[in-house]
Amino acid sequence: MTSTEVPIVKVDPADLKAADAKALAVREGEEPWKVAELRAVVVTLNADVDRLVEEFHASEHDLDDLLHTSEGSGDDQADAGSTALEREQEMSIVNNTREMLEESVDALRRIQNHTFGSCVSCGQGIGKARLQAFPRAKYCVTCKQREERR
Repeated sequence: MTSTEVPIVKVDPADLKAADAKALAVREGEEPWKVAELRAVVVTLNADVDRLVEEFHASEHDLDDLLHTSEGSGDDQADAGSTALEREQEMSIVNNTREMLEESVDALRRIQNHTFGSCVSCGQGIGKARLQAFPRAKYCVTCKQREERR
C-alpha cells in the first residue's frame, strides 16, 4: 500500500440489526433510527466508497502520467505554465477524492462503533434527515457553521 492509499472499510447492511440502529444518536424530537434507514445509508456509503476508490486510482494514474510526460519536455514558458496548471488541477482532484473517500470510510467506522449520528464536536445528534442526505456529515448544523466561520 502506498502512502496515498486509504484503508477501506465496508459494512454489510445485512449484518445490521435493530439494536445497531437504536444505539445511534438522534436530535431531540426525532424518532430513533430504523434498521431499514440505517441499511439504506450503509448501501449509499458502500457505493460511494466503491466509486471513490475507482476515481481515486484513475486520478492518481492521470496525475502520475502527467508528472512523467512533462519532465524535460523542453516546452516554452506558456506550455510549461499550462502543464503546471494541469498538474495543480489534477493534484487537487486527487486530494479532494481522497478526502471524500476518507470521510465515507470514517462514516462507516462510526456506524460500526455506534457513534454515527453524534456530532464529533458537541456530541449532540446531527439529525437523521441531514445524514440521509449527506451521510458523511460528522457535525451538527450549529458546529458546522461555527467551524466554517474559523
